[in-house]
Amino acid sequence: MQYVSTRGQAGAQPELQSFSQILLGGLAPDGGLYLPQSYPQVSGAELDAWRSLPYAALAFEVLKKFATDIPQADLQALTTKTYTAQVYCNARVGEDAAQITPVSVLEREGDRTLMLQALSNGPTLAFKDMAMQLLGNLFEYTLDKEHAELNIFGATSGDTGSAAEYAMRGKRGIRVFMLSPHGKMSAFQCAQMFSLQDPNIHNVAVRGVFDDCQDMVKAVSNDLHFKTRQKIGTVNSINWARVVAQVVYYFRGYLATTTDNAQKVSFAVPSGNFGNICAGHIARMMGLPIDRLVVATNENDVLDEFFRTGVYRVRKSAETLHTTSPSMDISKASNFERFIFDLLCRDGDRVRALFHKVETAGGFDLSGKPGSDGDEFSRVGDFGFVSGKSVHVDRLATIRDVHARHGLIIDTHTADGVKVAREHMQSGVPMIVLETALPAKFNETIREALGRDAERPAGFDDIESLPQRFEVMDADVANVKAFILNHTGL
Repeated sequence: MQYVSTRGQAGAQPELQSFSQILLGGLAPDGGLYLPQSYPQVSGAELDAWRSLPYAALAFEVLKKFATDIPQADLQALTTKTYTAQVYCNARVGEDAAQITPVSVLEREGDRTLMLQALSNGPTLAFKDMAMQLLGNLFEYTLDKEHAELNIFGATSGDTGSAAEYAMRGKRGIRVFMLSPHGKMSAFQCAQMFSLQDPNIHNVAVRGVFDDCQDMVKAVSNDLHFKTRQKIGTVNSINWARVVAQVVYYFRGYLATTTDNAQKVSFAVPSGNFGNICAGHIARMMGLPIDRLVVATNENDVLDEFFRTGVYRVRKSAETLHTTSPSMDISKASNFERFIFDLLCRDGDRVRALFHKVETAGGFDLSGKPGSDGDEFSRVGDFGFVSGKSVHVDRLATIRDVHARHGLIIDTHTADGVKVAREHMQSGVPMIVLETALPAKFNETIREALGRDAERPAGFDDIESLPQRFEVMDADVANVKAFILNHTGL
């Protein structure tokens, strides 16, 4: 399996890249994102054989189609090490931690079924653990073989940072530098990151919004001299290994919900940076029988606007709203470029031109209207995408409704997913909402909705009171480069 850049210039020469070659680097040298030269296909016989597999074995079967340069025995050992009931041990009442991502029926009305796939049983109580724990083990495996080290530089709007830091803390040859928007995450999310005292973990709270943090990560990644000298890698979902690890739970959700391969399911996914639902797009392109991929946004509705109109219009930093589903407070979705690459029939030159226009003019228009940049919006339905939006009053109402009807408390992002999923349900096609996090991570809003606190798993009772260690910095690339230099000594 070889990889290409979405911008068609993956290096000084046009040679293809292997999985291990792109694992540590993040962005391609031309500023694009990596995707397989072609998507591997999954046969009906394989799906049948995979139905009875435990999660670790299923992960191995999916990942070996993409990581073909890693010896299969090593890859199997990595997935077995990662996906254990001991790591994913925060199962709630009625769930089986050994299933890793259990699926349950939330509500059924006639032949319309709404289901919930639990993705938040990992060590940081968020779906990001599903990929990040594997990424930490992949990094350590690769660095050990090469006798190398890596300085991970990333940005988070909430859950990526803690998942990355918990996965990388204490790993040989790895340092983590994580940017986050100062004062714009929940108290629980901040405490998870800033309370870590491991010497290889460095947190920087940026005066600005998530997009400012993400822009600085891209700027550093595009400085090839600095990136090479400082051995910079990424854990954001621009890293291909993050996305492909998330593909696995779409297969698990489908196989847990169906009994034969003629059946289809739909997935509703709370979406900010487009990484989580991009994994669903890849699973569908591999042949998984997915009917609809439902993009659920919050007030920062850049993606919903595109999937309704064909216009991709990023917001300026001052226009990005601080909401009660803060992990989705993103106005420039990095992984969206991967979908656009496929939508444009993998025309790297057009992709490069369109995303240059994003940087210079704030967006592009594929609606086909006079003066637009193309008419590919007419093909979006062929890829199964639909969308919807949920705002604060909606998520409060959804949290209250789910609790009243089902006795279950869901987090704010999952509530956005449930609200939009209900708008797109179809007869005879189960709708699976991907859970985002445990509600304890957003307790302020849970208390507002229900007048009570969300339950916390053991070990998180008093996390906000722990000593915190972080730096506050302006959104300035030169300053963050100097910070990295001061802490690496390279």
